[in-house]
Formats: sequence, structure tokens, C-alpha cells
Amino acid sequence: MRRPALLSLFWLVLAFGLLAGCASRPAPTDATRSAETWEAQRARLATLDTWELTGKVGLRTPDDSTSANLDWRQTPYHFRLLLSGPFGSGRSVLEGRTGRVSLTTGEGRFEAESPEALMRQRLGWSLPVAALTDWVRGLPAAGRPHRLERDGRGFPARLEQDGWTIDYRDWTRADGLWLPRRMTLTYGDLDVTLVVTRWQPELLDV
Repeated sequence: MRRPALLSLFWLVLAFGLLAGCASRPAPTDATRSAETWEAQRARLATLDTWELTGKVGLRTPDDSTSANLDWRQTPYHFRLLLSGPFGSGRSVLEGRTGRVSLTTGEGRFEAESPEALMRQRLGWSLPVAALTDWVRGLPAAGRPHRLERDGRGFPARLEQDGWTIDYRDWTRADGLWLPRRMTLTYGDLDVTLVVTRWQPELLDV
């Protein structure tokens, strides 16, 4: 796969579901996680709709792989993702609000009414809407079939929904919440890995 097409695909994977809906210190000992802990925080997670996170995202297909640094700001009405890394454009910005999504890369600026429309515009095909804003919090997207497996401490370990498989590899604690620190998302032969280095829930100054 050519690098520009791979980069576009990278962005669009991140864009799924974005409108549907403390620099991290070392996490406390894993023994503090329990099924009771998860159930106690689920209501707060479900209402968490504003945050900032930074980390690194990697994308792999049978033909190529790439990675980038990620800065993601999310509010109920707007999202902005900044990718910077080793690929040629160096810096790309995906942002949008209801009814309008834009992607700015070294190749130019592209707009569409939705992430799905942007996929069709840039790639010629589209995938069903997924709910990354839910998955990144460890939750299944509401109102759609899913299969969830839990780990030995009662936290989500594997989620299958909309043809995607999400594996939660590690967790971190920020602002009193346990949030995914490392997760992988798989759709066919496409693999995406997200490693969060900083979670800031309920960002107030976006």
C-alpha cells in the first residue's frame, strides 16, 4: 500500500464514531483493580465526554506499517486529533463537529460531512460506523450487538463489535478513573495499536 493511502486509512480508522457519541504518573498497583472497582466507575465513564489524551498510535497492514504521536482533544461537540511522526507530511490534523469533518495533511485539506463520507472520498469505500470514543474508555458502543470478555479482575479484556476486535492490554489511573493505557484494534488484516502516555479526563479549557 502506498504511504499516502496508508496515512489516510490511519486517520479514518481514528475518525470512526468521533461524532457518535495529569501527565500520567505510574499507575497504582494492579491489585487495586477489581470487578467492584469497574462497576463503581461505569456510570462516570458513561458520562465522560470531554478529555485530552496523548500517546502513540501504530498501524499495520499486510503491505506496510507506520506509527505516529497522537494528541486527541474531545468534547461533546468537537474533536481534534493531531498526528505527528516519521511519515512524509510530518503533521496532520483531523477535526470536526456535527455535519463537517476536515483532514489537513501535507497533501492538502479535505472535507466531508462525516468520517464515512471522507473515507469514500479519499479511499473509495467505507466501513460501518464504529464508536472509538466508547472503546477508548473501555465501553461497548450503546445499542449495537457486542461480545465482551473480562479479565481476572473484572475489567474488559476483549470486546467484539461492528466487525472489530478490541483487546485491552493495560490500564492506568487518572482523575480517579481507571482508563485503558494500551489497546489493540483489529479489523480483518488491519491492526491498530494505541498506547496512551497521558490521560486528562474532563478537560475544562478546550
